[in-house]
Amino acid sequence: MTTTSRAQGATIWLTGLPSAGKTTIARVLAGRLRSEGHRVEVLDGDEIRRFLSAGLGFSRADRHTNVQRIGLVAEVLARNGVLAVVPVIAPYADSREAVRKRHEASGTPYFEVHVATPVEVCSERDVKGLYARQAAGMLTGLTGVDDPYEPPLDPALSLETQLQTPEESADSVHALLAAKGLA
Repeated sequence: MTTTSRAQGATIWLTGLPSAGKTTIARVLAGRLRSEGHRVEVLDGDEIRRFLSAGLGFSRADRHTNVQRIGLVAEVLARNGVLAVVPVIAPYADSREAVRKRHEASGTPYFEVHVATPVEVCSERDVKGLYARQAAGMLTGLTGVDDPYEPPLDPALSLETQLQTPEESADSVHALLAAKGLA
């Protein structure tokens, strides 16, 4: 009888402002991990909000509920040997802490990565036109502008994406995972 070892999963939670580069880094990282033979899922915040969290608004309570739903899915995947890469704004520290504790309770590795792009750079990138709409008075509640963003106080890694390419940022996350024996 042959025994096969199950790959160790983990959640890599990329938090930061809108247009910080979270999803781009997640896709680059996921591609690299897949090419190395890892099982990987990207749980993009925008996609999850459309399907798993449809109907939720952007109040603090709804944002918390959204983050907890994503955190549950990430933990279940990670607990079952998948590297769950999660690019989500997740603006509130207590919501992210609840996700971390869920992972801790199940013995599942969790790495919070702060995509620490300054709001001025995010506003210039403005991938979805949110900053322009907010500046024109057509949008309120934009995280980091007129709605709070609580940056992580002790992230596993902080990425200054204005100083590096998405590939370099993904390489930094990969190095973190490799140092922990996960990549």
